[in-house]
Amino acid sequence: MRKLLAIRDARIFLIGWTLSQFGDWAMFIVLGVWTKALTGSNAAAGLVFFALSLPSLFSPLAGLVVDRVRRRPLLIAVYSFEAVAVLTLLFVHDRSDVWIIYAVTLLYGAAATVGGSARSALLTVTVPHELLGESNAIFQSVREGLRLIAPLTGAGIYAAAGGGVVAVLDSVSFVGVIVALLMMRTPEPRFARVEHDFWSEVMAGARHIVRTLPLRQIVLATGSALMVVGFAETVIFAVIDQGLHRPPSFFGVLSSLQGVGAIAGGVTAVRGLRRLGDVHVSGVGMALFALGDVTMISSSLPLILVGIVVAGWGVSWLIVGFGTAIQTRTPLRLQGRVASAADVLVNTPQTVSIALGAALISVVDYRVLVVVMGGSVALCATYLLTRSREATPAAPPTEPAESTEPARSLSADRPSRPRPSAAPAPDPPGSATTAAPAPGRAASGPR
Repeated sequence: MRKLLAIRDARIFLIGWTLSQFGDWAMFIVLGVWTKALTGSNAAAGLVFFALSLPSLFSPLAGLVVDRVRRRPLLIAVYSFEAVAVLTLLFVHDRSDVWIIYAVTLLYGAAATVGGSARSALLTVTVPHELLGESNAIFQSVREGLRLIAPLTGAGIYAAAGGGVVAVLDSVSFVGVIVALLMMRTPEPRFARVEHDFWSEVMAGARHIVRTLPLRQIVLATGSALMVVGFAETVIFAVIDQGLHRPPSFFGVLSSLQGVGAIAGGVTAVRGLRRLGDVHVSGVGMALFALGDVTMISSSLPLILVGIVVAGWGVSWLIVGFGTAIQTRTPLRLQGRVASAADVLVNTPQTVSIALGAALISVVDYRVLVVVMGGSVALCATYLLTRSREATPAAPPTEPAESTEPARSLSADRPSRPRPSAAPAPDPPGSATTAAPAPGRAASGPR
């Protein structure tokens, strides 16, 4: 951790990003609770997370944008857009205004689709290759650890002053990450276009995943698990209401407890990566999530609380293994497109399952959905844990050009970059790009 925090730009970005994540966690919880309070419907509350996931269907286009432009200015633009868009929630007053919540959530999802890929790609040029696993673990620990305070803060502010005040808090939190990005100095490389037609460029990320065995295993297993995990976005409200007989705002308590497990998971994930490798770490994460998930068939508050902590631990291991595999097994020029392709491959099933869960919750006992989730995720975990381990590359991989025209080498496509250190990096030239899955925009599972 000391080596990572000694890097100036990594340290600055972590601080600014933490402020933004605090606002996001507070707001995400309130979006679901607010909708439940206005409509009285578990399905309507679950559809908030469906709206959050829907834009991920366009992830390949987002990845193409990320790989064509500089990632830092792109992130500044995305966060600025979110800071303004969230303020439209100030116009929500009664049930007839619920459509505004859905609209803002869609915009959030669209911004997160672009921002997730851009953040992942930016870290690969900010942090040394050998520290990417540790970087993902720290960011995941901070992100999930904020569940200890942000959801309760958001729910408390919502109960005392309404959702509009939480929206203002979230808008202000974006300023922190924008300032951090403006202060960063690490130069970003330019990459030559190897693919020379639109569809080849868009599909380059997916092709890389298919051709890289560990990535293919992790992404397909995670996508398969998320075909049912999306049920949790609606089931959790039924568990709170019918199982625990608590008000919707108790969602904030459960999210905070998931943060406790996530901190433990993030702290231990680096050691897990070193001993087990990215594929097996992802498998262990799925197994822990499945174990924690099945406790929701009970009406015992202590058992469910322990299960939420265990599930949080598992989510952290899955997200760290998933994200590190993408970053360390992907050439620098494809980082945005591979992250986005992975995003669409795992979030499309989750988006469908969220909508399906919202429909089934009215006709199927929520405990049946919990059993289906737990069993399916356990099978996917078993698949990953029985795969052979492949060593992680010691340096960013390269790949052959897929164009009939000769392509320049990677070193010719970008300026040489000194290894980041505690010393300030040189200013970039004046002119010059993913949640848990990136698995993580939804509050209850990886994205």
